[in-house]
Amino acid sequence: MDKEFDVLIIGAGPIGLACAIAATEAGLSHIILEKGCLVNSLYNYPINMTFFSSSELLEIGGTPFVSIQPKPKRAEALEYYRRIHQKYALNTHFFEEVQSVTKKESIFHVESLKNTYLAKQVIVATGFYDIPMPLQVPGESLPKVYHYYNDPHYFSNQRVVVVGASNSAIDAALETYRKGAEVTLVIRGKEISPRVKYWVKPDIENRIAEGSISVHYESELASIAEDHVVINGPQGPITLANDFVLALTGYQPNFAFLRKLGIHIPAEAPMIPQHNPETMETNIEGLYLAGVVCGGLNTHLWFIENSRVHATQIITSILAQKN
Repeated sequence: MDKEFDVLIIGAGPIGLACAIAATEAGLSHIILEKGCLVNSLYNYPINMTFFSSSELLEIGGTPFVSIQPKPKRAEALEYYRRIHQKYALNTHFFEEVQSVTKKESIFHVESLKNTYLAKQVIVATGFYDIPMPLQVPGESLPKVYHYYNDPHYFSNQRVVVVGASNSAIDAALETYRKGAEVTLVIRGKEISPRVKYWVKPDIENRIAEGSISVHYESELASIAEDHVVINGPQGPITLANDFVLALTGYQPNFAFLRKLGIHIPAEAPMIPQHNPETMETNIEGLYLAGVVCGGLNTHLWFIENSRVHATQIITSILAQKN
């Protein structure tokens, strides 16, 4: 049975929830369709992760986020957004992936794996954590290669190569090292990223300086085999015995899905999907973008902290068009 809503939101991350709250407060009916669990991307963050921002910058719906330390941990964020979802009784269908969005006259027909819905407006808040940036080297498909990192215990007493210089890679290097792994960092640039959390950066630099963690700067993986990797660096190729590779080189939005919806995306980087920055409306009337997905490949442009305003911008635009 078709069901009709004023607003259909794709993605139940923090910004998708913020959009649903704003719609509710404006008297608009809504539904959220989420392919995974509540705040699915946050759920898939490393189990011990500490956020870069303080808790008040992660708040939505005008509800305080109280954490034990100024920088909340993953578990605290999951509990906070679960309580937010419960408080506002948001209409969310979990584990229901959207397959297609088609506009017929002024109504969107949204097909999921389970149902078909009608909506006057659609908001895409799908984030960028779905698709890893590939290394594009031989052996990348081996089971020993991980593009997502969760718990360091799994890598105890193993020879681990960590690829990347940003927060996820540095956290993984330090945590697996402290669980007894033999860790080697492979970094394309000349240094650790300046974006690394300020309380973590001295830690990794000291571990490198004392030789506890090895590092190859200005280097890239050339190939991956069952028991070794080959690293190309300034001095030529190096073969290194290896058990696991953590390829934590970043993620990207699902561009294929966005294009399937009809959203225009430039072919050249940073591939920012077309949208009006004041209303967040795309090239398709009534179809909006919210959150980090708006940045395309520029994943350092939008965060929870600064994209919460998208919810207000979008609902303001919708109400203005109704009037």
